[in-house]
Amino acid sequence: MRIDKYLILFIFSLFSIAFVEAQEVQARVSVLSQRVSTTVDRKVFQTLQNQLNTFINNRKWTNDKFGNQERIECSFIINIESMTEQNVFKASLTIQAARPVFNTSYKAPLINFQDPDLLFKYQEFQPIEFNDNRVQGSDPLAANLTATLAFWIYIILGMDYDSFSPKGGEAYFQKALSIVNNAPEARGISGWRVFDGLRNRYFLAENLTNTRFNIVHDVIYGYYRSGLDQMYESEDQARKNTLQALSQLFSFNKENPNTMFVQFFMQGKFQELSGMFKKAGPPEKSRAIELLTALDIVQAEAYKLALK
Repeated sequence: MRIDKYLILFIFSLFSIAFVEAQEVQARVSVLSQRVSTTVDRKVFQTLQNQLNTFINNRKWTNDKFGNQERIECSFIINIESMTEQNVFKASLTIQAARPVFNTSYKAPLINFQDPDLLFKYQEFQPIEFNDNRVQGSDPLAANLTATLAFWIYIILGMDYDSFSPKGGEAYFQKALSIVNNAPEARGISGWRVFDGLRNRYFLAENLTNTRFNIVHDVIYGYYRSGLDQMYESEDQARKNTLQALSQLFSFNKENPNTMFVQFFMQGKFQELSGMFKKAGPPEKSRAIELLTALDIVQAEAYKLALK
């Protein structure tokens, strides 16, 4: 039983919703096929979308009991770019997930990331299956779709658990790493290996399971539980705790430049962080600008403008 998180979210519901065991995620899968040749029957992609929604939402991903109000909201957008050969598709995958902030209706982003390397085989109505002990399946190209989705589900679970209890997501990050270590292998499949680029599934799983990088789990917990979840009770203390988490991330980044985790963690947080520090006093605001412009270089000018 996830005692800490259950109690927190039980308070959110104001005791109005009875506990009912449910699956862990409340996912919405969308398959976009506008770029694919018009000679391909669009009904295939609708069938795929329906099967993937069933696969993710009906599968039990943990041994814990979840109430309906605890389910993690997430979305997966599969944007199919082309059909490279019969029934084989090249796509990108956008993953988004959020968790509630204590005593508010606000949902804070956990993940907002695009995985650009998804190659998979699909024939209409083929079984959508995944086995943790046989990630490769009988056909690597077909298995690559469910392996990739399962990987991201475990990353979502790990981030969610980490955000409610110190290093609470370790078991799920290890499951994601296990998928990486046993990932499907076939011509054209990428994103699983050290030489597939610097921002891929391999490096994310490595960053989140490397014992030298344990501080990242303190950052996740500090940012969400000690920072955002304290906003209702004390905005000043929440900002202080958030700055502490960002300072830890800044130090980690200096000691370990170009790790994937920093970019991964900061994506999708501009509105949240700029809104939080707009009300800060000059010293805090100055420190926030220093940290945010260093950690999120893409949004550096936007942070300076928002917090001037």
